[in-house]
This record gives sequence, structure tokens and C-alpha cells, in this order.
Amino acid sequence: MLRETRQQEERQDMKSIVLGILAHVDAGKTTLSEALLYLAGTIRKMGRVDNRDAFLDTYALERARGITIFSKQAALTWEGMPMTLLDTPGHVDFSAEMERTLQVLDYAVLVISGADGVQSHTITLWRLLAKYRIPVFLFVNKMDQPGTDREQRMRELQKRLDDGCVDFAGVGTEEFMEHAAMCDEKLLERYLETGDVEDDEIRRLIKERRLFPCFFGSALKLTGVEELLDGIRRWALMPEYPQEFEAKVYKISRDDQGNRLTHLKVTGGRLKVKGTVSGGNTEKPSEAWQEKVNQIRVYSGERYEAVPEAEAGTICAVSGLTRTYPGQGLGAGEDSMLPVLEPVLSYQVKLPEGCDGAVMLPKFRQLEEEDPLLRVVWNEELKEISMQLMGEVQIEVLKSLIEERFGVRAEFGTGNIVYKETIAGAVEGVGHFEPLRHYAEVHLLMEPGERGSGLQFEARCSEDDLDRNWQRLVLTHLEEKVHRGVLTGAAITDMKITLVAGRAHNKHTEGGDFRQATYRALRQGLMEAACILLEPWYTFRLEVPEASIGRAMTDIEKRCGTCVIEENRQGQAVLTGQAPVASMRGYQSEVMSYTRGQGRLACTLKGYEPCHNSREIIEQTGYDPERDTENPTGSVFCAHGAGFVVSWDRVKEYMHVDSGLVIESPDGEEMDEKGDLAFCRNPGKSSAGQEEHVEAWLGTDEIDAILERTFYSNSRDKSPRKGYPGRSRESRNAVTYSGPVTRTYQKQEARQEYLLVDGYNIIFAWEELRELARDNMDGARGRLMDLLCNYQAIRRCCLMVVFDAYRVAGHVTEVSEYHNIQVVYTKEAETADQYIEKFAHENARRFDVSVATSDGVEQVIILGQGCRLISARELKEELDRVNGMLREEYLEQPPLKRNRLYDILPEEVIRQMREAAGEDNQDPPAEAPSSAGKQESR
Repeated sequence: MLRETRQQEERQDMKSIVLGILAHVDAGKTTLSEALLYLAGTIRKMGRVDNRDAFLDTYALERARGITIFSKQAALTWEGMPMTLLDTPGHVDFSAEMERTLQVLDYAVLVISGADGVQSHTITLWRLLAKYRIPVFLFVNKMDQPGTDREQRMRELQKRLDDGCVDFAGVGTEEFMEHAAMCDEKLLERYLETGDVEDDEIRRLIKERRLFPCFFGSALKLTGVEELLDGIRRWALMPEYPQEFEAKVYKISRDDQGNRLTHLKVTGGRLKVKGTVSGGNTEKPSEAWQEKVNQIRVYSGERYEAVPEAEAGTICAVSGLTRTYPGQGLGAGEDSMLPVLEPVLSYQVKLPEGCDGAVMLPKFRQLEEEDPLLRVVWNEELKEISMQLMGEVQIEVLKSLIEERFGVRAEFGTGNIVYKETIAGAVEGVGHFEPLRHYAEVHLLMEPGERGSGLQFEARCSEDDLDRNWQRLVLTHLEEKVHRGVLTGAAITDMKITLVAGRAHNKHTEGGDFRQATYRALRQGLMEAACILLEPWYTFRLEVPEASIGRAMTDIEKRCGTCVIEENRQGQAVLTGQAPVASMRGYQSEVMSYTRGQGRLACTLKGYEPCHNSREIIEQTGYDPERDTENPTGSVFCAHGAGFVVSWDRVKEYMHVDSGLVIESPDGEEMDEKGDLAFCRNPGKSSAGQEEHVEAWLGTDEIDAILERTFYSNSRDKSPRKGYPGRSRESRNAVTYSGPVTRTYQKQEARQEYLLVDGYNIIFAWEELRELARDNMDGARGRLMDLLCNYQAIRRCCLMVVFDAYRVAGHVTEVSEYHNIQVVYTKEAETADQYIEKFAHENARRFDVSVATSDGVEQVIILGQGCRLISARELKEELDRVNGMLREEYLEQPPLKRNRLYDILPEEVIRQMREAAGEDNQDPPAEAPSSAGKQESR
């Protein structure tokens, strides 16, 4: 009696085990969930997917399609052991929902179809479970179907999953203990000595993922399900939790009333209603937050129970929290790792006519809160919304959700592949932001990482050079956004970025300064690096009749994939391999066609690998990183009280801090050590990735350059480009296209010169024209245009003088020719400043643009666009110089002697012409030159 009382008390103190069920689609996962709940007494009748009455399929579309779309929870108790069952989606399109659930599981049940065996998606699930270190029980379902073989499936599990898969039907037998002992060397030694394996050792091996219990049966017929429950009850270890409160968020949803719910697992302490929950960066008070819990709900299917508190181990939904997101750690908890499975297709959202995309954007952000991998993107220029999705089934679900929640019938365009970018070798990126009264400088070491490693950030900078708070701020800015690459503008990945140096100003540095410097440093480094374009790849399993093997292998080769024949028996062959996602789209229908319905293709996302047609994709994209104003590549420096922009290729000449890094870059285009095709913007190294070493012979030019740097370094011109086109010291290097795709670092080709003159600004800046304008504005305009015509005749540039006409109602932009210049009158509500700024923004990269104005605000904007600047005074001096040249060349020179026809013709021809005209041939022409003069004339 005392023993039974003690056992009851122990069971009451038990924490709930969180058990997740995972499977490839159609393996019978939902049916197994129904069987577990039915046997445990949670439900009175087993629902069926075919009958659309499954307990955990609560969404209408789930019942209609017969698949699980959203993860659901249900509570059950077996032999006094409380469990929280989490049913996860099995369809590949909803893998992200499944992966988010893994972070709160104590144990998992992996369901495998006895008829189909281990599928490609099953391998993906197995790898995810290994990554999240989740112990696994395996249940081989549908063993009641004809043709299933228990021994064959057991061998397949051990071969394709892990040698530690052991059939637990023979627990206690010598064969079972031998298999279990072989999973651990120390346990094997003990077993050879004693001949026995203790239960605690088995529990430890299961918890450490060295042993994987396997059960066989049929969930529909309730065969083997009770044995699975008994096995979980016997072999699962109760988790231990700390006393301090912490929790892990795994899902965001909304109830029927639109209330925002945060689904979480309490992983320490207790959570109480009206208690406060903290999150964010606790080291920075400005980023930390606290919110109050309004309600705690414990769900079971559609129903829920509101409870006053939730203890450690509880899965619950909390209302009142507005700043949470999936994967977030609350209280003392830490955030989860980045997800492995990501969408590889981007779709444009097509809204019905009359529906404003800007109005729908915040509503779509709600969907993004629930599924962060949707990555809703707003294109400001095109006023379009795009989303990243897994496939067609997810599109159907989204369309249903959008119509149900927002009353809008949206459509989706054709999916585009989501590319990514990385680098082939280490590079130092530098960024500087120093407009007037601001200051920040950042040096980043960027190194390539392993495929699939994502982005990793680290600070390795001395606090003597940069305070810790500024270092943390730089790391925050690196993590806060998706950074774009420079090949196609795709997101960067698989890199380690380390802060190695930086500088702040005691008085002028603000937080936003380091954001700008950090972004610019990252982009500058990418511009110098050898970049690699990545695309998603599939691993596939293709089953075809033996007669179709040749056709299948040829198709895979054409699609830039690789494959091997894994199995060939009973007239059916199995091919496995990998291929790019882009080339495998639509291949399923081809397989069904040429195999006459006997073939089957199963694809699983492998990850990102080098793009098989990088040149073609980069050329199609046409992305110009230097025209991406949202992600600048250059830096801002300050001189003479004004900020100026320095292009990425010259930034390192202006930097104030020497990081001490010595990094050698690869060639402009080469294969890196892993065979990835890299595109570099700054070649000049040897093919081995190192600078070529030659004997240090110095020529005269090199010695002069050294002397100039030594003795005139303080007077070196570091001012922005200012003055007249064609009068700079030498042409600069720039990024251009070499061949169809590769961007290389070459001398800039000569570009067409444009000079834009702010007409009225110049008129009122020059005293002569200002006096004339008081009496006659038309006369002042005409005088200015005449002067500019003379100037254009000497400069030979495209000269445009722009006058305001913005006060003229209904006036449109008027462009006319005046002799050799263009005269522009702006449209209504557009000033000359706005016209010039727009022209500079659109054409600064294509043409060599100079602007003549004395408007201070406009000058700053023009410099920011990378154009040359000419003040009114400098233009006046230049025109005076040109007028002087004209006088010297045309007015002050003696008249030139004109050449006549007789001067260049032979004498015989002249004589014949005079005879024909009846003239006297005896006398020479009055002005005929001597023979010496004729020769000279010739």
C-alpha cells in the first residue's frame, strides 16, 4: 500500500514529455496520432483522414486535402506518464512549420511506411533530428499491407538511417542486448563481462542518440501502437529543468478573434498570468523589452483550457505578447539556431484590380510573423509584393488564408529560383562614414564558410581602439538585415565576418554612423572579393523500369545533374543523385510520360551549391551594385567642411585606421579550391591566389612615385571630384563588363561629357547678368545662352542650360536647341534643381556629368551622386578663359591667304581650262605662286 502511494506521488510530480510525430507524406502519421490519442483515452473515436474527421486536422483545407498543414498539440497520459503530442506537417511544402516544432521536442516518433520504405524526405527528417539532437523512436506503419517484409525494412533502416536502429520486439533476448551493447564501447566491455545490459544504460543510449528503438505495426488497425506507447513510457527519460524562468517560442498564430498567440514551451521555472516576460538584448537596455502575459492557453486539438500558470515542460499559447518571433528565447533562454530548410522559389503576389499593394503589405506582414521564411518583399519602384514559398501546395494554402482573413482573392505568378551568393577567398572590407559632424570607421575580415553554415559574426578588435559598446553595435548591424551580394543582388551566405578594427569620435559619433560604416564595409569587401553565385540543389531518388534507365540517365545529365544506379531488381531500377532545382522543375511529368506511369521521382532539398549557369543568370539579372542606392559600395569622407563620396576601389587610400591585415585575393575569374566558379571585381593576383613575386628592380617612374608619396604625402589631393571634365590628373579605374558576364577591374573607357547649368542661379550669381536681368530677363537669358554657345564650341561637350518654369500652370518639360546647346524649361511643379538632380541620378553612371550651380544644398546632392561640381564663380572664370582663347585664335590673328583652284592644279590642266574658256594662256595668273610656292602649297 505504501509503495503504491509513493508511485502515485511520483507520477503526480512527473513533468510532461513533449513528443513530436514526423513522417514523409502518406506514411500514416495523422492516423498514428489518432491511434495514440484513442488508446490513451483522450478521444472516444478514432478519426480518419479519408473521412475528414481527424482530431488534429482542425483547418478546413487540411480536411479537404487530407494533409497536415499546421502543427497541432494534444495532451494524453499513458500509464501515469503525461505527454504532450505535437503533430507536424508531412508535406515537403510545409517543412518549415515542421522544423520550427523540433526545437521544443524532448523525443520524436519517426513514422515510416512499411510499403514504401525510407523515402527521400525521410532522410531529410533524419538529418534534422540529428542536427537538433532529438532522440528518436521509429514506428514502421502499414505492415498489414501485402508485400511488406519486416526483416527487409529493418535492414533498410540500418543501412539508410543508422546502425543503431534496433527492433525492440525482442527486448531482453541475447540478440537484442548484443545489438544494444554494440552501440557503446564501454557498454560492450561490460556486457562481455556480465552478459547483461541494464535498462538505465539503454535509456542513456537512446537519449544520447546512439540507440534507436524500432516498432512495427498498423496504426489504422491499432497493431503495435500500444507497444510503442509502452516503449516510450519505459525508455524515455524525464527532462530536468532549471528554476529560473525561460521559454522557447516555436510558433506564432492568431485565433478566430484575431488575437495574436505566442506558442511556446516553458523550459525553466514557471509562467504566470499577468506576469512579465522579458526578451531582446538584455545587455542593451534600449533593445530589451518586457511585456505582460494576458492569458495562458493549453490546447488539445481545437479546444483549449485557460490556466493560471504553466510549469516547466508545458506547451502553451500565450496572449498579450507582441514582440515575439519563432525561435526566440524568453527570459534566460537563448535563441534557436537558424533553420536548415528554406524556400527556394520566389513568387510575385498578383492582387485584384483596385487593391493597393501598399495597403496589403502590413497585412501580409502578419503572415510573415507566423512564418518568417515567407520573407515578404516590397518593391517600391514596381509597387509589387513577392514571397518565398516551398511549392504549389503552400500557394493554395496561402491563397485560402488571404481570402479568409483579408477578403482578397490573390493570385501568384510563376516562381523564380532564389539564388544566394558567397565568396571564394578572404577579403578585408572597409567602410567610412564621415559627413559633417558624424564619424565612424569599420574594418571587416570576410572569410568563406562551409556550405550551409550561413552567416557567422565575431568581434576580434581591441577595446583600446574601439569601445565594446561600439563593437556590439557593429555586430548588431551585421545581423539586423539581409545583406545583398554584388553579382545578382541575392542574399549572401556561408561566410564568417569578423570585426578587426574600427574607430569612433568622442564627440561626433552616433549610433547611425556605425550602421552606415558597417553596411559600406561589407559591400566594399564584396566588391573586391571573388564571389560565387549559389543555387538550390536537389537530392533525388528516381524509380524507372529497367528499359528506361538510359533515357533517365541522359535526362539527368542534360539537367546538369549526377546520378548512380543504386538498385536494379525485378525489372525496376532505382537511380539516386543530385541536380539543380532550376533544371529539375517539371521533370516529374516527363517521368510519368516516358515510363507510362510506372516511374516515380522524389526530390529533397540538398542545400545551396555553386550555380551551374552562373554567367547566364548574372547576365539575365543585369544587377549593377554601384547603382543600388539602398546598398552603397563607397564611403563618405570629410574635407574642407563638407562630406564627399569615395568609390569602393579607392576607399582604402583614404582610411584613417590601419587594420594590419594582409590578405591575398584570387584572380579575376578562376576555380577556387572547391571547384566553384568565382567572379572577382579586382583581379591582379596570380592564379594561385597570391601575388607574383619578382625581383625588386625599381624604374625611374617608380622612384618618382615613392618620392612623391614620401615628401608630398601631406599635400596629396584627397578632395572630391571638383572642377571641369577633361582636366583631372588621370582617368580612374572602374568596374566594367569583360565578356558577357564577368565584371573585371579595368581602365574606364572615355564617356560622353555632359554639363548642366542652373540658368537662373548663374544669372543672379554673375553681376553682369544680374544687372541685365533687372531691366530685361529675356535679355539676360539670351546673353547667358550666347556665352555658353561659345564655351561649348571649345569644350565640345553636351551642354544643357535649365530654367525654372514650375510656376507656369499646365506647362510640360520643354527641350529646344539653341545653336549648339540645349535649353530646358521645366514642367509645372518641378524646379531646375529637381530636374538636374533627377538627370544626375539617372545618368551619373553612364556619362561624365558636371553641374554648374552655387546652390549649397544642390551641391551636396550632386556630390552624393558622384558628379563633378562647378561653382558660378568657377564657370565665369572658365568662360572668360574661353573668350580669351577665341580672341587669340580668331580675332587677333592676321588674315590667312586663301588658296585658289589654280594654286593646286597642274599647269597643263590650267592651260586646257583657259583654252576652253577662251582666256589668254600667255600671261600667268596675277596671284599665281612660284614653283617653290606651289610645292609648298601641296
